[in-house]
Amino acid sequence: MRGASRASLAEATDRLTGMLAGGADAGQVGDELFSVAGLLDSQSGLRRVLSDPSRPAAAKAGLAGTLLSGKVAAATLEVTTGLVSGRWSAPGDLADAAEQLAVLAIVAGADDDGTLDELEDELFRFGRIVDAEPDLRVTLSSPYIAADRKQQLIDTLLAGKVTPPTLRLVSRAAIHPRGRSVGRSLEEYARLAARRRALLIAEVHVAAELSVDQRGRLTAALSAAYGHDVHLNVVLDPEVIGGMSVRISDELIDGSMATRLAALRRKLAA
Repeated sequence: MRGASRASLAEATDRLTGMLAGGADAGQVGDELFSVAGLLDSQSGLRRVLSDPSRPAAAKAGLAGTLLSGKVAAATLEVTTGLVSGRWSAPGDLADAAEQLAVLAIVAGADDDGTLDELEDELFRFGRIVDAEPDLRVTLSSPYIAADRKQQLIDTLLAGKVTPPTLRLVSRAAIHPRGRSVGRSLEEYARLAARRRALLIAEVHVAAELSVDQRGRLTAALSAAYGHDVHLNVVLDPEVIGGMSVRISDELIDGSMATRLAALRRKLAA
């Protein structure tokens, strides 16, 4: 998001933070904001009206209040009316903002419960599973499979094995993909989770599992290099013969033997 939309999202995020600090149920608010995002996605006319910069903010807030009053918690209603009162560069930004706030609410609940580390790791691991299993990816992504069947499958795979916030977010990614793949949605949710603690995410590909000490030293080295706390997502990759490759955002740090051998082959073939 840019310009007015970014400023409006920042204001809405501050409002959400205040609601949660005041004791609002983070899980409930997150679920309800996801429903708001779904409503905006499905009702293009409503989305245009609520994001129209020419309409008075009070009128837009009043319309949202009429639609949602008695159907969502007071905290969700306040966040939503504040959200539609903002200025948006494009109608789609309003629905995107509602989704981001939903994720941030659930992430905040995980942070309060002391399970934020687990949430980040579980989102990453399940995303890798989905990417590696074509049948699962097709099933979760298919628009022809009913939401309750997808939920049953997710519950079978994950219920009791992951934290409740992870189950919430995975379910949302599968049942309401908003035009993205499940894996892409989970990546976005993990990014928002990391942002709560101002973390960079480093995806590390290695041939063998890292020890606790190795993880600690690598985390410290990357944090020092980037001037920022770093969270590691470690991938066991058979294509990494030795060493490791690290990707942070769009930057690749590749020290694997496979890459060095490939570079040598290119030189010999030249």
